[in-house]
Amino acid sequence: MQPKDIVAQFIDHIHDQRFDEAKALLGAEGFEFVGPNMRFLSADDMLSYQFGMAAIQKDLIVRQLSADGEHVFAILDYQTHFEPIGDVRLAVWFRVQNDKIQTVEAFYNAAVVENMLGGNLPSAD
Repeated sequence: MQPKDIVAQFIDHIHDQRFDEAKALLGAEGFEFVGPNMRFLSADDMLSYQFGMAAIQKDLIVRQLSADGEHVFAILDYQTHFEPIGDVRLAVWFRVQNDKIQTVEAFYNAAVVENMLGGNLPSAD
């Protein structure tokens, strides 16, 4: 499977809240997620956070998905039921190696998420 197809499948699983299937697409060793206000060094930790956000997720819309070799870039609209957040536009950079997503770097307005969580942000540190 091509890196772009793997990431598209991962996004579909997150959209449909099929976290076990999403996890199967993530690297078991050396996985890393970096966002503007959080960092996870394991797929389990990142997916636990995603599971916690599932209750407020209304929709996850892919606006753009493109690839350059092992690098896949996505522009997403994360729509929520939680009025203080509303909708969050995300730019996400994935790196796929050996048919697994190894790194995820997300770019978004961190202030919105910090305000929602009251400054209690998860961290791998």
